[in-house]
Amino acid sequence: MFKILDCTLRDGGYYTNWDFSPEVIDAYIQAMNQLPIDYLEIGYRNIPSKVYLGKLGYSPVSVLRHLRAMCAKKLVVMLNEKDVRSTNLKYLLIPIQGLVDMVRIAIDPNNFDRALTLAQEIKSMGFEVGFNVMYMSKWHEYKNFLSKLNKLDSIVDLFCMVDSFGGVTPKDVQEIFQIVKSNTSCPIGFHGHNNLQMGLINTLTAIDCGIDYVDATILGMGRGAGNLNMELLLTCLNKRGLDVDFNVLGDVITAFQPLYEQYKWGTNLPYMISGANSIPQKEVMEWATNRTYSFNSIVRALNNKKNNVKDNARYPLLRAQTVSKVLIVGGGNSNTEHFDAIREYILLNPNMPLIFVTSRYASYYNDLPNQKLYCLVGNEAKRLRCNISEKDFNGICILAPYPRLMGTEVPKFAEESTFELPKITFTASFPDSCTTVALQTALLLGVKETYVVGYDGYKGEVLSEKEMELSNENKILFEEFKRVGCHEIVSLTPSLYKSLTVKSVYQYL
Repeated sequence: MFKILDCTLRDGGYYTNWDFSPEVIDAYIQAMNQLPIDYLEIGYRNIPSKVYLGKLGYSPVSVLRHLRAMCAKKLVVMLNEKDVRSTNLKYLLIPIQGLVDMVRIAIDPNNFDRALTLAQEIKSMGFEVGFNVMYMSKWHEYKNFLSKLNKLDSIVDLFCMVDSFGGVTPKDVQEIFQIVKSNTSCPIGFHGHNNLQMGLINTLTAIDCGIDYVDATILGMGRGAGNLNMELLLTCLNKRGLDVDFNVLGDVITAFQPLYEQYKWGTNLPYMISGANSIPQKEVMEWATNRTYSFNSIVRALNNKKNNVKDNARYPLLRAQTVSKVLIVGGGNSNTEHFDAIREYILLNPNMPLIFVTSRYASYYNDLPNQKLYCLVGNEAKRLRCNISEKDFNGICILAPYPRLMGTEVPKFAEESTFELPKITFTASFPDSCTTVALQTALLLGVKETYVVGYDGYKGEVLSEKEMELSNENKILFEEFKRVGCHEIVSLTPSLYKSLTVKSVYQYL
């Protein structure tokens, strides 16, 4: 009979930075004690890092003692082989002897031999040892990797086939399992991701092949598109005769439901494309949760990766000019609240270019005679199409320097009127920000005076995470713009940004 390993806290930690409330953890352990699950992978053991990792990113001894006292199942922690060497094992593992049953190692196939040496030392410390070997769909590209699997015998207690990209099919599972089985007597496991929503069928196929271990998580919580839902697996296995207490299963689902509502993990179009083309999920996960990137942007970036190109388009460089002043138009509500005054000010300055950080209010300004420059970053190409029709378009589009992280999207009607910046000179902090492109454009125009409208800032004591990020981003960019010797930036409309000098538009009328 195969064993079931739940890795919700370890794999789900990619969404929470491995911080789970004590209430969620306790509810999880209590439910797992009553469900037909054999192993619980509760987190990582990591060497100190410069980035924040929460409680289960380090799994300190005090936490493991608490879990060990509560838990009737075998406990597992994971090590990242790329970060761990033999010299780290005394620090990482000696303190947790007797608290943890298995140590699983996340392994790039290129580092198989190095991991084997690590495994021998871990085994000598009294732990069961699991190999989580990544990139299953690309193993055929790793020379001699599969033929080395006989070295696992008598050392490793579990060799887990990890579908890192979430793109294998049931046929792949059957074929790869047979190859692995023919090369080692080590117990074999399967860890599927759900990019193409085949976590269940792939896992059931692995079970029918004779797999020894299968992984799943509550509500499918896991990195990127997530994993096979444990509740779905147990429901299917119940139909095959496995005894499952569905009241208990319902309780643990309820405990994790608020986290799902907060993070909304699961597959989407970018994850599907990355899974189908064996593209790593780390960047896709970052892109998919970024406020500025549309699905089209992410798909372009994925296609560029797949085709091994830096970017999908190039445009002529924007040439330097000399103008006395520019007006940068942001996306704040002050555009509408004070538009009559802004319009009057613009008409008094017909030689002043208008640089649109966003096209959200571009239609308001379209009939004005001034030169118009539209910054195209993230969703802005789509937004420009929505706000300015082909027949009404009378400006130029500005792109960040080549190559662009997310590839290039330009409305068809603007193809002949699009230029890219040669380089960003005033900051290295946010190179793909709309505000960065706008400020760099102002520098290239050689302006002596930079005015802005629509940079209102965010009111209220409690800001959303995205509002805080954008506010901090703009603050840094304004300060760096001035720090490199540029003049002050004057806001003609009310603004909460302390880096801006606020002067009422009405005083100029």
